[in-house]
Amino acid sequence: MRIELTRFRVREGKAERVDEWMQMLNDHPDALRETLEPEHMYVETIFSESIDGVDYLYWYSVQGEEGCADVTESSHWLDEKHVEFWRECIDDSYPPQDLTSRVFTLPERVAAAMRPRSAGVL
Repeated sequence: MRIELTRFRVREGKAERVDEWMQMLNDHPDALRETLEPEHMYVETIFSESIDGVDYLYWYSVQGEEGCADVTESSHWLDEKHVEFWRECIDDSYPPQDLTSRVFTLPERVAAAMRPRSAGVL
């Protein structure tokens, strides 16, 4: 299992576009869930923060390790829009900042529900 929390800087002048994108994601929860399975994404949460007038987005995710589809290779309409949003709004001149996970725990029943099913097991 891979746990990540990464900070990305938003391009200057794109705060309104970010708000529109977040609202669009909140307005389409079923489509958003459809994109999670191919990526083996168990949890995905987006946070925002503004520091000294600079906007940042934080992506927190809990994802399976192997066989994960890449969002840039997806043909799902929401993933295609995600890539467009990313190119428009995320400042690629500022390197992503990965935060270090120090402790992660789940109740065993939740961890068991997140494990891939074996072939032939229902």
